[in-house]
Amino acid sequence: MDIWTAKSKNAIPLRDGMLTLPRRRADSHKGDYGRALLLGGSVGFTGAPCLCARAALRSGAGLVYLGVPAPIYEIVAVKLDEAMPFPLPAAEGGFDGSAAEALAEKLRVCDVAAIGPGMGRGEGGAALLSRLLRDWEKPLVIDADGLYDLAGHLELLDARRGLTTVLTPHDGEFLRLGGSLSGDRTADARRFAEAHGCCLILKGHGSLAAFPDGRVFRCTRGNPGMAKGGSGDALTGVLAAMLCQLPPERAVLTGLWLHSLAGDLARDRCGEYAMLAGDLIDCLPAATKLMLEDG
Repeated sequence: MDIWTAKSKNAIPLRDGMLTLPRRRADSHKGDYGRALLLGGSVGFTGAPCLCARAALRSGAGLVYLGVPAPIYEIVAVKLDEAMPFPLPAAEGGFDGSAAEALAEKLRVCDVAAIGPGMGRGEGGAALLSRLLRDWEKPLVIDADGLYDLAGHLELLDARRGLTTVLTPHDGEFLRLGGSLSGDRTADARRFAEAHGCCLILKGHGSLAAFPDGRVFRCTRGNPGMAKGGSGDALTGVLAAMLCQLPPERAVLTGLWLHSLAGDLARDRCGEYAMLAGDLIDCLPAATKLMLEDG
């Protein structure tokens, strides 16, 4: 099946071998694989942005910047070697409303932005998200607390129609965004993506990826061991990295598949009860090797 041109009322199943990662040129350098800007974290939630950054690095992004509220910067910096964390103005343990202005230089040089993991629900984070939705014209991934802040402000999402905006809600977040769960998840995901001109990854058993043109794809990998805190943060990092390296639609589907494949490898290694989001990230190298193009 040519998944890039297929049309169906039902979700198109993704299976092993349908999505591949391109082999890298021998003369390539880090700039060829993109600069990802990740934004998240708050006091008490230092793990989520670190998991997101680690997943982005393990998924091949050339450079990963991580903006966090100043009070948690030192903690995050100790946890990460390869990523480049930096502090942003903070208020009440989260982002301050002035954080957007402090990001101007990073936004100028980066290719993809992702916001939400561990961000908390303060006014500063909401202001930062609103600024990105209005002014950022490159690919944007919104997850976790970013989705919370987006609810009730879908006009900002609608105004980005034609730009690449990826939302990654679970069912509860989807309902808060105004989506419906009628019993036909494919139709529900399609309706939302078409209405708002975004890519929607509706997470859960058989996660769905819906695009504005009405196509919906179903991931046939993944397992209950992934139902743990941090798995969604890892998905955000994987998606950001793929969007740095591949055309948007291919990046979204490849990122969803890579994340689920790594989750299945982590299950095989650790078991569904004991596996953690960190185990999934540790399995990304093996997953990427399995997905490499032949030749």
